[in-house]
Amino acid sequence: MSIEISNPAASSGIITGSEDAGQSGSAKSPADSFGQMLDETARNLNEADRSILEANTGGPVDLHDVMIAMEKADISLQTLVQVRNKAVDAYDKIMNMQV
Repeated sequence: MSIEISNPAASSGIITGSEDAGQSGSAKSPADSFGQMLDETARNLNEADRSILEANTGGPVDLHDVMIAMEKADISLQTLVQVRNKAVDAYDKIMNMQV
């Protein structure tokens, strides 16, 4: 899944906190980081689903591996939801500002 979000900070040359001090080249935008987080969460959820399916169908899978995959997916999803909540909260605060 690919999400494209316009980022004026990246196009204006503003340095973000995700850039290494010694690294030259293009800066990573927050939209890219969030997109990577979405992709990683989707991979973790798919891996947990595969592990659960394999365990339920009697495949050669260790219960510990299934539980680890489920916890990775859960933590990844919780982190993604918290980032989304912070972004929505920031948007709400900006929209309620008096000009």
